[in-house]
Amino acid sequence: FRQQQLNEIKNDFINNMTHELKTPVASISLASQMLNDPAVTKSQAMLEHISKIIRDETKRLSFQVDKVLQMSLFEQQNIKLEVQENNINEIIQTIAENYSLKIHSKGGNLYTELHAFNAFVNIDEMHFANIIYNLLDNATKYSRDNAPIIITISTWNEKNSLFISIEDNGIGIKREYLKHIFDKFYRVPTGNRHDVKGFGLGLPYVKKIVKLHNGSIKVESEPNVGTKFVIELKNIEI
Repeated sequence: FRQQQLNEIKNDFINNMTHELKTPVASISLASQMLNDPAVTKSQAMLEHISKIIRDETKRLSFQVDKVLQMSLFEQQNIKLEVQENNINEIIQTIAENYSLKIHSKGGNLYTELHAFNAFVNIDEMHFANIIYNLLDNATKYSRDNAPIIITISTWNEKNSLFISIEDNGIGIKREYLKHIFDKFYRVPTGNRHDVKGFGLGLPYVKKIVKLHNGSIKVESEPNVGTKFVIELKNIEI
């Protein structure tokens, strides 16, 4: 029975990976074919539009490949983090400013409540930024159709720890699925929603990075209400 479960997980992963990789390839192929049309090449606006499609889809394809490679590297247990002192509030503020454009384009809002008076921690800035982006991407993907996206990123201190939370008003996760969300390749069933694709690698990556920083991550969720991830890290004494 366990072997059958693993086989189903593997097949689900392969199917999702194939879809995720084929979609940008198909878009790039179509855009490239359009460049052979003389009517298209005579229009500067159309050329710029096609070049943007190729650029964006190439970036998307590269990102998907990187996600698979990242997880492969983590399995080898040989990742060395470039840890240095960073101000989490400043990192989150920059991320929020960049990501707000995406949220606003979908009619939603991204808020920050950065109340941590000591926001200094030893982290790998690149990987930790990826954590925040991963959680924001999930909050965006699993939003409700009948409600504008609302995401709030908060920071605060308790004793010698810094806490970071990312809370959304999305479709939420049923209690029976919560214990599996950090399992590699696992994807929460989304009922009739077939527009949400992925490899099931985002949250395992998040948990792995948090663990490598000697931190912890917890999740609270309620269907049709939303989901809240809370990360705890040790502060640098000031």
